[in-house]
Amino acid sequence: MLITRYAKIVMALGLAVFCLLVAFDNVTDYGTNFLFVKHVLSMDTTYPGNALMYRSITSPALWTLCYWLIIVGEAIAGVLLLAGTIRLWQVRLAPGAAFNAAKGLVVAGVLAAFLVWFVGFMVVAGEWFAMWQSATWNGQEPAFRFYATALAVLIFVNQPDGDLAAPAEPAKPSADTPAAKAKAVPAKKAPVKKGPPAKKKRAPARRRSSDTA
Repeated sequence: MLITRYAKIVMALGLAVFCLLVAFDNVTDYGTNFLFVKHVLSMDTTYPGNALMYRSITSPALWTLCYWLIIVGEAIAGVLLLAGTIRLWQVRLAPGAAFNAAKGLVVAGVLAAFLVWFVGFMVVAGEWFAMWQSATWNGQEPAFRFYATALAVLIFVNQPDGDLAAPAEPAKPSADTPAAKAKAVPAKKAPVKKGPPAKKKRAPARRRSSDTA
């Protein structure tokens, strides 16, 4: 159905706008989000004396590098999803095989988002840097909402689409219908009244001239 294709396009566009907006916010509000990265990597709000503190990073240069990796990953995800949305819009009326083949950019965009919010925030930040121990700088729950939404959209978009139904032709009237019978039977012509036959005028008789003596 065409409405299903439109739904997939809108959902992909929603993900694209979200990723691009997050990347934009991280650049324009650089200090606030950089502070988050700093505390997570330095592990200064985890449980005191935990055995994982050897993993902490205290170099400002590495904080900056990790922060820009996150921003670039978000931007790449957003650009890929936006490009995939445009591509799906271009082939929205194409046969099913063409529409299915155009989903590659959306899949790549969701993969980039998954790497940022699951691998980056859940695996690296959450487990390696023990972010789950922090009561203040714990971004696991928001990250879960982000990548879970992206995966849900991916599952829906990746469902195969068939060919669109051809537009129905207007039904022809049956021969038994009154309208068809009216067209089939020619209209009777009104009889033409004939007048009385015209009388022929007689030519005047020619007089024969008499012989002169």
